[in-house]
Amino acid sequence: MSESFWQDLLQQAQQLMGRPDFWKHASIPFVAAVVGWATNWVAVKLTFLPLEFVGIRPFLGWQGIIPSKAEKMATTFVDSTMSRLGTLRDVFDGMDPRKIGDHVVRYLERHMDDYTDEVMAESNPVLWETLPSLVKQQAYAGARRGLPRIVRSMMQEIGDRIEELIDFKHMIVSRLVDDRALLNRLFQESGAKEFQFIIRSGFHFGFLFGLVQLGVWILLPAWWVLPLFGLIVGWATNWIALNLIFRPLEPVKVGPWTVQGLFLKRQTEVAAVWCHLVTRNILTARQLMTSLMHGPRSELSRKLVIKHSKPIVDEAVGLVKPAAQFTVGLRGYADIRTTVGEKALDLSTVPFDDPVFNEGRAQVIEGLLRERMEAMPPAEFQDLLRPCFQEDEWKLILTGAVLGALAGFAQLVFVFGGGG
Repeated sequence: MSESFWQDLLQQAQQLMGRPDFWKHASIPFVAAVVGWATNWVAVKLTFLPLEFVGIRPFLGWQGIIPSKAEKMATTFVDSTMSRLGTLRDVFDGMDPRKIGDHVVRYLERHMDDYTDEVMAESNPVLWETLPSLVKQQAYAGARRGLPRIVRSMMQEIGDRIEELIDFKHMIVSRLVDDRALLNRLFQESGAKEFQFIIRSGFHFGFLFGLVQLGVWILLPAWWVLPLFGLIVGWATNWIALNLIFRPLEPVKVGPWTVQGLFLKRQTEVAAVWCHLVTRNILTARQLMTSLMHGPRSELSRKLVIKHSKPIVDEAVGLVKPAAQFTVGLRGYADIRTTVGEKALDLSTVPFDDPVFNEGRAQVIEGLLRERMEAMPPAEFQDLLRPCFQEDEWKLILTGAVLGALAGFAQLVFVFGGGG
């Protein structure tokens, strides 16, 4: 092109920049970019916050979409994800009941003498105080000697009946409903990059829509143009970002590029983050034992523990069992065995407060779940994060549209004085 062409173009640009309304028009795409960013930021925040309802129920207020639907979200999480990664038996077998039993034995052995004293002091304190020290030492030794066999037998039966004793779905759902912040973390940490993309993309898409808005405003400076395009920007930036996260499901070649939903491309990375979080906060040895002893089917578990614990008394008295029964009477002997069972219930979850043991079991289960999650087909893998957006998604998009329209009105009034 000739030099005169560029000179004419530069002169026209200078004339345009010299117009009093130039900077007003130039602000349109930048305002649209800010609107796109802000509405997407608000949408992400409203997905998770606040944890509790703020306002006047039922309509004047807000609670984060995920916290407000905690039970439904948690149920969806179990049905769409956990059910595909493994059963309760898979998890319990992965933790290895024998190693769990060995851990319990090691813990109880360190305190066995004290526990024996407590049981006897509660059931027959006079007799226990009058017994010679040598007899007490024999009782301690007998209890310690029989403990490993009794605990391993109990763990074997728990393992065989684990799906009868624990309501797996109830365990996970109740854990997440009781801790809505943890439920939020499942989505926030596994989809951290996607949420950042939603926010940042709002700016870029908003700017592009703003360029179109600028052209329309120049040709048709009607009062409704800016609010209408603000509404479109607020709606479209959310909608486009959400679809780019999950679509296309499978990798698609577009020229030299391979295109796939952003979340789906990070399957290996997400699996690592998600499995680490789940195995440290939900599928833990302590959580399993707590559900076993205090869940909806705990009556069965408690009977099992009592049944296996009572024989420890027989181990403690050993060959002098007939003499012991004669001394305290059959009723008294039965009371001692009952007290042992009750003590066992009190101690059932205590050994699982050990963070080192829990971490060791968590690493095993993490490896199992991660391997399976990395192998999930994209259509199933997307269900890990998709429920976060599907639930009341229209509310987020509508909120973005309303905020965008308000921003358009504000621009009309404060920048253009109410008209073109």
